[in-house]
Amino acid sequence: MSVLVYTENENGKFKKPAFETASYARGLADMLGTTVTAVAVNAEGAEELGKYGVDKVLTVNDEKLEKFSAKGYAEVLSQAAEKEGSTFIIVSSSANAKYMAPVLAVKRSAGYAPNVVALPENDDTLTVKRTVFTNKAFNHTAITTENKVIGVSKNAYGITENEKDVQLESFAVTLGDEQFGVEVTEVDKVTGKVTIADAEIVVSGGRGLKGPENWHLVENLAETLGAATACSKPVSDLGWRPHSEHVGQTGKPVASNLYIAIGISGAIQHLAGINSSKVKVVINNDPEAPFFKAADYGVVGDAFEIVPELTEKLKEFKANNA
Repeated sequence: MSVLVYTENENGKFKKPAFETASYARGLADMLGTTVTAVAVNAEGAEELGKYGVDKVLTVNDEKLEKFSAKGYAEVLSQAAEKEGSTFIIVSSSANAKYMAPVLAVKRSAGYAPNVVALPENDDTLTVKRTVFTNKAFNHTAITTENKVIGVSKNAYGITENEKDVQLESFAVTLGDEQFGVEVTEVDKVTGKVTIADAEIVVSGGRGLKGPENWHLVENLAETLGAATACSKPVSDLGWRPHSEHVGQTGKPVASNLYIAIGISGAIQHLAGINSSKVKVVINNDPEAPFFKAADYGVVGDAFEIVPELTEKLKEFKANNA
């Protein structure tokens, strides 16, 4: 009864969420006294997963799966779980995984717990701790079904190296046309930059920057920190920045280790989307801005003076500690 883990990749390359879910699966497998089997779809370097506690990798290579399909990928995992006799399937909390996991749960007659932040407290009842109410509270959920799907929240469990002598096994799946009812015609992706989904640090700007011509303040700070850039909803609505950078309740959720908000007042919809970030810093010239109540650290002042000076100080610090 191996713990099955879906290891996502982008253009064939594994990213941080794959290693985090593998680490979580390893921790759960150790609790249950079993092994970890990963499913890697059209991925390169599957043997790398052994570094994070994976005992076996089922490698799936199928041109039908070049573009993501919730039904198609759910079918792959369902067939893999059947093959391995797995009652536990671990997935991430990416947008694709959250789209696919309920489909998979229905196929497996499984209970599904998303946004899980820790290993189960008791392996008899399998009670998991998870975030709820847009990350404003925690909930302890008991999954009582025989089959279980667990979605691990980003940056919650962490990555743990646990070297295993991994076995690679080619796995052929049977896919029908019914798994591809929705056709993906085009995917727009940011290239050459750290993406919001993978970033440990996010630097975000709002209308306080006054116009797109001032966005170099955000970009320079982000480049110095190795961070992703983001924006508030009004900024994307005004066309200053692409909608792919909009974070918040109606945009992309952010679960970074550090979130820096520049010139963002902190509407409740924005705060709901960044509540999972561990440390929140706000720079705003309005001391009454709602963001200050949610932030861990706040700087009241002119962003046009503070941000360039902060960027230079960080550059100096990095140079002196290189």
